[in-house]
Amino acid sequence: MKRIFTLMLIVVFSVSLISSCKKDKGNPPTLPPAESMAIDFSNFSTGTKSAVADLPKGVNEINWDYAALMAGYWKTVIAGTLAVPVAAFKLTIDQTPTFLSDKTWQWSVTVSVLSISYTARLTGQIRSTDVLWNMYVSKTGTGSFTDFLWFTGTSKLDGTGGQWVFNYSPVFNEKVLQIDWTGTGTAVTDVKYTYVRTLNDARTADPFNTSYIEYGSASSPYNSSYTIHFYYLADWYDANVEWSSTGIIGRAKCLKYFGDSLWHCWDALHVDATCP
Repeated sequence: MKRIFTLMLIVVFSVSLISSCKKDKGNPPTLPPAESMAIDFSNFSTGTKSAVADLPKGVNEINWDYAALMAGYWKTVIAGTLAVPVAAFKLTIDQTPTFLSDKTWQWSVTVSVLSISYTARLTGQIRSTDVLWNMYVSKTGTGSFTDFLWFTGTSKLDGTGGQWVFNYSPVFNEKVLQIDWTGTGTAVTDVKYTYVRTLNDARTADPFNTSYIEYGSASSPYNSSYTIHFYYLADWYDANVEWSSTGIIGRAKCLKYFGDSLWHCWDALHVDATCP
Protein backbone atom coordinates (compact mmCIF):
# COMPACT_ATOMS: atom_id res chain seq x y z
CA MET A 1 0.00 0.00 0.00
CA LYS A 2 2.78 2.38 0.88
CA ARG A 3 4.46 1.57 -2.43
CA ILE A 4 1.29 2.34 -4.38
CA PHE A 5 0.81 5.56 -2.43
CA THR A 6 4.41 6.59 -3.16
CA LEU A 7 3.96 5.89 -6.88
CA MET A 8 0.79 7.98 -6.88
CA LEU A 9 2.63 10.88 -5.26
CA ILE A 10 5.37 10.64 -7.91
CA VAL A 11 2.79 10.69 -10.72
CA VAL A 12 0.93 13.63 -9.19
CA PHE A 13 4.18 15.56 -8.67
CA SER A 14 5.35 14.86 -12.23
CA VAL A 15 2.04 16.00 -13.74
CA SER A 16 2.12 19.11 -11.57
CA LEU A 17 5.69 19.86 -12.64
CA ILE A 18 4.90 19.44 -16.34
CA SER A 19 1.82 21.62 -16.00
CA SER A 20 3.85 24.26 -14.17
CA CYS A 21 6.51 24.25 -16.90
CA LYS A 22 3.88 24.70 -19.60
CA LYS A 23 2.33 27.53 -17.66
CA ASP A 24 5.69 29.21 -17.16
CA LYS A 25 6.49 28.95 -20.87
CA GLY A 26 3.42 30.90 -21.91
CA ASN A 27 2.90 32.13 -25.48
CA PRO A 28 5.55 33.60 -27.80
CA PRO A 29 5.65 37.37 -28.24
CA THR A 30 3.88 38.92 -31.21
CA LEU A 31 6.25 39.97 -33.95
CA PRO A 32 6.09 43.65 -34.93
CA PRO A 33 4.77 44.27 -38.47
CA ALA A 34 7.33 44.12 -41.29
CA GLU A 35 6.30 47.71 -42.08
CA SER A 36 7.98 48.81 -38.85
CA MET A 37 11.27 48.41 -40.73
CA ALA A 38 10.25 49.61 -44.15
CA ILE A 39 9.41 53.12 -45.28
CA ASP A 40 7.29 53.09 -48.43
CA PHE A 41 9.28 54.51 -51.36
CA SER A 42 7.11 52.96 -54.08
CA ASN A 43 5.46 56.23 -55.18
CA PHE A 44 8.84 57.72 -56.09
CA SER A 45 10.43 54.88 -58.02
CA THR A 46 11.28 55.14 -61.71
CA GLY A 47 8.39 52.79 -62.47
CA THR A 48 5.91 55.45 -61.33
CA LYS A 49 7.20 58.01 -63.84
CA SER A 50 4.68 59.94 -65.90
CA ALA A 51 2.40 57.80 -68.06
CA VAL A 52 2.99 60.23 -70.91
CA ALA A 53 5.79 58.80 -73.07
CA ASP A 54 6.76 62.11 -74.64
CA LEU A 55 5.69 65.19 -72.74
CA PRO A 56 5.22 68.36 -74.77
CA LYS A 57 8.26 70.59 -74.98
CA GLY A 58 8.45 72.97 -72.05
CA VAL A 59 6.44 70.75 -69.68
CA ASN A 60 8.44 70.16 -66.51
CA GLU A 61 8.46 67.51 -63.81
CA ILE A 62 10.89 69.36 -61.56
CA ASN A 63 8.78 69.16 -58.41
CA TRP A 64 8.15 65.41 -58.54
CA ASP A 65 11.72 64.78 -59.68
CA TYR A 66 13.09 66.53 -56.60
CA ALA A 67 10.85 64.52 -54.27
CA ALA A 68 11.93 61.34 -56.07
CA LEU A 69 15.59 62.35 -55.77
CA MET A 70 15.34 62.74 -51.99
CA ALA A 71 13.44 59.47 -51.57
CA GLY A 72 15.80 57.65 -53.92
CA TYR A 73 18.87 58.94 -52.13
CA TRP A 74 17.60 57.64 -48.80
CA LYS A 75 16.57 54.36 -50.37
CA THR A 76 20.12 53.89 -51.67
CA VAL A 77 21.72 54.80 -48.33
CA ILE A 78 19.75 52.22 -46.38
CA ALA A 79 19.31 49.44 -48.96
CA GLY A 80 22.69 47.82 -48.38
CA THR A 81 22.37 47.89 -44.61
CA LEU A 82 18.83 46.57 -44.35
CA ALA A 83 18.56 44.14 -47.28
CA VAL A 84 19.64 40.95 -45.49
CA PRO A 85 18.16 41.44 -41.99
CA VAL A 86 14.86 42.85 -43.28
CA ALA A 87 14.46 39.95 -45.73
CA ALA A 88 15.15 37.52 -42.90
CA PHE A 89 12.74 39.32 -40.57
CA LYS A 90 9.93 39.14 -43.13
CA LEU A 91 10.40 35.37 -43.38
CA THR A 92 10.13 34.86 -39.62
CA ILE A 93 6.50 35.99 -39.68
CA ASP A 94 5.45 32.65 -41.21
CA GLN A 95 7.68 30.51 -38.97
CA THR A 96 6.81 28.71 -35.75
CA PRO A 97 9.17 29.76 -32.94
CA THR A 98 10.79 27.47 -30.39
CA PHE A 99 10.94 28.17 -26.68
CA LEU A 100 14.43 28.67 -25.25
CA SER A 101 14.19 29.81 -21.62
CA ASP A 102 13.43 32.82 -19.43
CA LYS A 103 10.41 33.91 -21.55
CA THR A 104 12.62 33.86 -24.65
CA TRP A 105 11.58 32.43 -28.02
CA GLN A 106 13.54 31.92 -31.22
CA TRP A 107 12.66 31.97 -34.92
CA SER A 108 15.14 30.43 -37.41
CA VAL A 109 15.19 31.06 -41.17
CA THR A 110 17.39 30.83 -44.25
CA VAL A 111 17.28 33.74 -46.67
CA SER A 112 18.88 34.39 -50.07
CA VAL A 113 19.89 37.93 -51.05
CA LEU A 114 21.61 38.54 -54.41
CA SER A 115 22.10 34.76 -54.73
CA ILE A 116 23.97 34.61 -51.40
CA SER A 117 22.52 32.41 -48.68
CA TYR A 118 22.34 33.48 -45.03
CA THR A 119 20.98 31.79 -41.93
CA ALA A 120 19.36 33.95 -39.31
CA ARG A 121 17.86 33.50 -35.88
CA LEU A 122 15.64 36.04 -34.20
CA THR A 123 15.13 35.92 -30.45
CA GLY A 124 12.34 37.67 -28.59
CA GLN A 125 12.35 37.96 -24.81
CA ILE A 126 9.17 39.08 -23.06
CA ARG A 127 9.91 41.59 -20.32
CA SER A 128 7.68 43.53 -17.94
CA THR A 129 6.68 46.30 -20.37
CA ASP A 130 8.19 45.32 -23.72
CA VAL A 131 9.85 42.64 -25.85
CA LEU A 132 13.59 42.60 -26.46
CA TRP A 133 14.53 41.49 -29.98
CA ASN A 134 17.91 40.36 -31.35
CA MET A 135 18.70 39.04 -34.80
CA TYR A 136 21.89 37.05 -35.37
CA VAL A 137 22.99 36.34 -38.94
CA SER A 138 25.57 33.85 -40.23
CA LYS A 139 27.13 33.33 -43.64
CA THR A 140 29.36 30.55 -44.97
CA GLY A 141 31.89 30.70 -47.80
CA THR A 142 33.67 33.87 -48.92
CA GLY A 143 33.50 36.56 -46.27
CA SER A 144 31.95 34.13 -43.80
CA PHE A 145 30.81 35.22 -40.36
CA THR A 146 28.88 33.65 -37.49
CA ASP A 147 26.13 35.08 -35.30
CA PHE A 148 26.66 38.70 -36.29
CA LEU A 149 24.18 40.76 -34.25
CA TRP A 150 22.70 42.67 -37.18
CA PHE A 151 20.00 44.43 -35.25
CA THR A 152 18.46 44.71 -31.83
CA GLY A 153 15.20 46.32 -30.82
CA THR A 154 12.26 46.64 -28.49
CA SER A 155 8.51 46.69 -29.04
CA LYS A 156 5.70 47.57 -26.65
CA LEU A 157 3.59 44.68 -25.44
CA ASP A 158 0.44 46.31 -26.84
CA GLY A 159 2.04 46.65 -30.30
CA THR A 160 1.77 50.45 -30.43
CA GLY A 161 5.42 51.16 -31.14
CA GLY A 162 9.05 50.31 -30.77
CA GLN A 163 12.59 50.87 -31.94
CA TRP A 164 15.15 49.02 -34.07
CA VAL A 165 18.89 49.68 -34.09
CA PHE A 166 20.95 48.22 -36.95
CA ASN A 167 24.68 47.57 -36.97
CA TYR A 168 26.62 48.36 -40.13
CA SER A 169 28.44 45.13 -40.99
CA PRO A 170 30.53 42.28 -39.55
CA VAL A 171 33.63 44.28 -40.56
CA PHE A 172 32.43 47.52 -38.95
CA ASN A 173 30.37 46.29 -36.03
CA GLU A 174 28.88 49.66 -35.08
CA LYS A 175 25.49 51.34 -35.06
CA VAL A 176 24.40 52.81 -38.39
CA LEU A 177 20.62 53.22 -38.41
CA GLN A 178 17.93 53.74 -35.79
CA ILE A 179 14.28 53.16 -36.64
CA ASP A 180 11.51 54.50 -34.40
CA TRP A 181 7.97 53.43 -35.21
CA THR A 182 4.44 53.79 -33.90
CA GLY A 183 1.28 51.96 -34.84
CA THR A 184 -2.26 50.95 -34.03
CA GLY A 185 -3.21 47.28 -34.09
CA THR A 186 -1.38 45.72 -37.03
CA ALA A 187 -0.97 49.02 -38.92
CA VAL A 188 2.20 51.11 -38.70
CA THR A 189 1.39 54.83 -38.82
CA ASP A 190 4.81 56.49 -38.50
CA VAL A 191 8.36 55.32 -39.24
CA LYS A 192 11.49 57.41 -38.73
CA TYR A 193 14.97 56.45 -39.97
CA THR A 194 17.87 58.25 -38.28
CA TYR A 195 21.42 57.74 -39.54
CA VAL A 196 23.61 57.35 -36.45
CA ARG A 197 26.98 56.19 -37.81
CA THR A 198 29.68 58.57 -36.59
CA LEU A 199 32.64 57.32 -38.68
CA ASN A 200 32.70 56.16 -42.30
CA ASP A 201 34.75 53.28 -43.72
CA ALA A 202 37.79 55.55 -43.98
CA ARG A 203 37.43 56.16 -40.24
CA THR A 204 36.76 59.86 -40.68
CA ALA A 205 33.65 61.72 -39.51
CA ASP A 206 30.57 60.57 -41.43
CA PRO A 207 28.89 63.76 -42.73
CA PHE A 208 25.53 61.99 -43.07
CA ASN A 209 25.34 61.44 -39.30
CA THR A 210 22.06 62.74 -37.72
CA SER A 211 20.28 62.80 -41.10
CA TYR A 212 16.74 61.45 -40.95
CA ILE A 213 13.62 60.75 -42.96
CA GLU A 214 10.23 60.30 -41.31
CA TYR A 215 7.24 58.72 -43.01
CA GLY A 216 3.75 59.52 -41.75
CA SER A 217 0.25 60.59 -42.69
CA ALA A 218 -0.97 63.87 -44.22
CA SER A 219 -4.20 65.82 -44.53
CA SER A 220 -6.58 65.45 -47.50
CA PRO A 221 -6.18 65.42 -50.46
CA TYR A 222 -2.88 63.75 -49.51
CA ASN A 223 -2.50 60.72 -47.27
CA SER A 224 1.28 60.27 -46.92
CA SER A 225 4.24 62.45 -46.05
CA TYR A 226 8.01 62.61 -45.62
CA THR A 227 9.86 64.97 -43.31
CA ILE A 228 13.52 64.98 -44.38
CA HIS A 229 16.74 66.37 -42.93
CA PHE A 230 19.84 65.17 -44.74
CA TYR A 231 23.34 65.96 -45.90
CA TYR A 232 23.72 66.09 -49.67
CA LEU A 233 26.46 67.51 -51.90
CA ALA A 234 28.33 69.18 -49.02
CA ASP A 235 25.25 70.91 -47.62
CA TRP A 236 22.29 70.26 -45.34
CA TYR A 237 18.73 70.15 -46.69
CA ASP A 238 15.39 70.22 -44.90
CA ALA A 239 12.37 69.25 -46.93
CA ASN A 240 8.73 68.23 -46.66
CA VAL A 241 6.87 66.04 -49.13
CA GLU A 242 3.18 65.17 -49.19
CA TRP A 243 1.39 63.00 -51.73
CA SER A 244 -1.62 60.85 -52.47
CA SER A 245 -0.75 57.18 -52.89
CA THR A 246 -3.96 56.69 -54.90
CA GLY A 247 -4.36 59.99 -56.76
CA ILE A 248 -0.61 60.34 -57.48
CA ILE A 249 -0.77 64.11 -56.94
CA GLY A 250 1.65 65.65 -54.45
CA ARG A 251 3.74 68.59 -53.35
CA ALA A 252 7.18 69.38 -51.93
CA LYS A 253 8.90 72.31 -50.27
CA CYS A 254 12.56 72.95 -49.54
CA LEU A 255 14.01 76.41 -48.99
CA LYS A 256 17.52 75.34 -49.95
CA TYR A 257 16.41 73.85 -53.26
CA PHE A 258 13.43 75.96 -54.41
CA GLY A 259 14.64 79.24 -52.89
CA ASP A 260 11.37 79.82 -51.03
CA SER A 261 9.21 78.23 -48.32
CA LEU A 262 6.23 77.59 -50.60
CA TRP A 263 4.72 74.27 -51.66
CA HIS A 264 5.59 73.14 -55.20
CA CYS A 265 3.01 70.74 -56.63
CA TRP A 266 2.64 68.08 -59.33
CA ASP A 267 -0.44 66.53 -60.93
CA ALA A 268 -1.49 62.93 -61.59
CA LEU A 269 1.04 62.74 -64.45
CA HIS A 270 3.85 64.08 -62.22
CA VAL A 271 3.83 67.29 -64.23
CA ASP A 272 4.46 70.57 -62.36
CA ALA A 273 1.16 72.13 -61.35
CA THR A 274 -0.17 75.20 -59.57
CA CYS A 275 -0.79 74.44 -55.92
CA PRO A 276 -4.41 74.94 -54.79
